[in-house]
Amino acid sequence: MGEFFAIACAVSWALAVILFRRSGETLPAFELNLFKNLLAAGLMVPTIWIFHGVSLPGYSAMEWWIVVVSGVIGIAIGDTWYFRALNLMGAGRTGVIGMMFSPFVIVLSLVFLGEHLRLFQYAAFLLVLIGVLLVTWRHNRREISPEVLWKGAAFALASVLFMAIAIVMIKPVLENHEFLWTVGVRLMAGALGMLLYVGAAGSWRRVLAHFRSPQPWPTVIGASVIGSYVSMLFWLAGYKLTQASIASVLNETAAIFIVIFAWLMLGEPLNWRRIAGVILAFCGVVLIVLP
Repeated sequence: MGEFFAIACAVSWALAVILFRRSGETLPAFELNLFKNLLAAGLMVPTIWIFHGVSLPGYSAMEWWIVVVSGVIGIAIGDTWYFRALNLMGAGRTGVIGMMFSPFVIVLSLVFLGEHLRLFQYAAFLLVLIGVLLVTWRHNRREISPEVLWKGAAFALASVLFMAIAIVMIKPVLENHEFLWTVGVRLMAGALGMLLYVGAAGSWRRVLAHFRSPQPWPTVIGASVIGSYVSMLFWLAGYKLTQASIASVLNETAAIFIVIFAWLMLGEPLNWRRIAGVILAFCGVVLIVLP
């Protein structure tokens, strides 16, 4: 089931990305990320109440600290730096550097969780990464200065490292405590971290001005629910029920599903390079999930 949830996360996130494209994504990256996280955190409150009631989870003091820190560094800092990289150097370059998430998780899981992949799973991991690279690579990217490129690359690399640290550190808590509480507290910590950042930077007026301006709210809300609430549940369920290293590789297939959905829903063309990338990635997925 862990592999299923990891792939379901990739599918739901890809669908959310297509919905954001359809809406025009008129909200700036930070405001969109803040809205997504606040909405998802708000939805987790009734979800937790329905399934767990009002009793608090049985975390130790250290486990509370781990869940909160995971949310702050993975959502508030990691996501914000990732969007900063997008603004600096575009989606193509950022997406390629984002592929370092899986290697980071694999190394951290090996060191801190004692996980190991079998030899053929490493080969499958390479197939997935090559497939994603073929799908996402673009020859004609906008030219930017070396200084901006290095700055964007540093933000992107730091963001995926923080995301990897955040997910590896929370995996033992996910395995031993109430799942929905862990998801909810982590989301709330990330959203609170972003609100504190807005307060410290004195950006309330700018953020509220964007929220009050005309937006395609039905599409933005639908994409946010799928992309931040549903996919977050699937994402953490995958890490709870299978090895972190395997879940991280399967999550990479989101880029493949984005291409497929863009072809089916937006009419974007498929070329032979992208088709080859899709085939390679799915072959890698099959190898990874083999018993």
